[in-house]
Amino acid sequence: MKDLNYLNRIWKRGTDFLGVKYSILCGAMSWVSESNLVAAVSNSGGFGIIAAANMPGDILAAEIDKTFKKTKYNFGVNIITVTPYLKDQLDVALQKKVTHIFFGGGIPNGKDIQRVKEAGSKVICFAPTISLAKRMIRHGVDALIIEGNEAGGHIGPISTSLLVQEIILNIKEVPVFVAGGIATGEIIAHYLTLGAAGCQLGTRFVAAEECIAHDKFKQVFLKAKSRDAVVTAQFDPILPVIPVRAIVNEGTRDYNELQLKYLQEVKAKKIEVNEAQLKLEEFWLGSLRRAVIEGDVEKGSLMAGQSVGMVKSVQPTAEIMEELITSAENKLKAMYNGQ
Repeated sequence: MKDLNYLNRIWKRGTDFLGVKYSILCGAMSWVSESNLVAAVSNSGGFGIIAAANMPGDILAAEIDKTFKKTKYNFGVNIITVTPYLKDQLDVALQKKVTHIFFGGGIPNGKDIQRVKEAGSKVICFAPTISLAKRMIRHGVDALIIEGNEAGGHIGPISTSLLVQEIILNIKEVPVFVAGGIATGEIIAHYLTLGAAGCQLGTRFVAAEECIAHDKFKQVFLKAKSRDAVVTAQFDPILPVIPVRAIVNEGTRDYNELQLKYLQEVKAKKIEVNEAQLKLEEFWLGSLRRAVIEGDVEKGSLMAGQSVGMVKSVQPTAEIMEELITSAENKLKAMYNGQ
C-alpha cells in the first residue's frame, strides 16, 4: 500500500526513531526471533528484533552476522537483564554496531544504559508501571515499550488498555510503543491516536512463512482460541516467579509440578530462592526449544498471547505487514472522516 497519508503522519515519531518505513515491531521471542524472521520483518518495512535469550556471546555474534547478510535495514537485539551472558551479549551487540538495544526481563543497570548510549545505539526498555517508566527515563532510556498481560511468554500483571491509559497519556518525553494482545491494524490505529509511537506484535508473526518454528507448533496456533492461552500460577510468594502465558498442555502441568517441588525445597532450605528461580527459567527455555524447534507440542512450551485466537493462516511476512498497514490506514481514514 503506497498511499499512507494518515499513518505516515501519526507514527512519524516511531518510524524516525526506529529508522524504518512502518512503526511495527516483531517482539523478541526465544527460539523464534532469529535471523530469518528478523530479516523478513525488517525487509518488509517493519523492525525485527533478535531474541538473545541465553545465547553465549559467540552464538549471538553469528546470529547478528547472519541477519546483516539477509537485510540492509535496521533491526535490534533484545537482552534479558537476568541472563548470565549479559555482558558478553552487550559487548557483541555494540561491537557489531546494532542500532537498537532492548532490555527485557527486569530493570537494566544504569551503567549498561549509558554504555549503549555512548556507543551511539538507542536504548529501549519495558515499563510495567508509570513509576518505573519515569525512573528509566531519568536513567536515560531513549524509548519505552509497554506490554500488557495479554501477551505471550513472561508477562506483567496489568492489561494493555490500562497501561496505555496510565503511561501513554502521561509520558511524553520519549517514544512509547505498545505491545500485548495486538493482532490487527484496526487496534494499531486506535493506539496510535492515543499517542503510541508504534506497536509490537509477536504471536501473529509466529505464523509467518519465514519463521523457523516447527509446522506442528504453527498448527497449534492456527487451531487455538484466545481462551486457550492461559497464565501459570505462583503458588507461594516465598518463591516469586514471573507468570507465563502459554497454551495449556502437558508441559504446563510439568512446570506446575516442578514449581511445587522447588517450593518445598526452598521452604526446607535445601535450595536458595534465586537458584530455584533460575532452574524454573531453564525449564521454560528447554521446554520452548522442544516445542518450537523439535515440534514436541505435547510436552514442550507453547508460549502464545491471547491474540492467538486471531491467527488463522500461515502467511509470508510481507503479506502480514501489508494487511496490518492497510487496515490501520483505512481505520484512521474512517476515524478522521467521521465514518
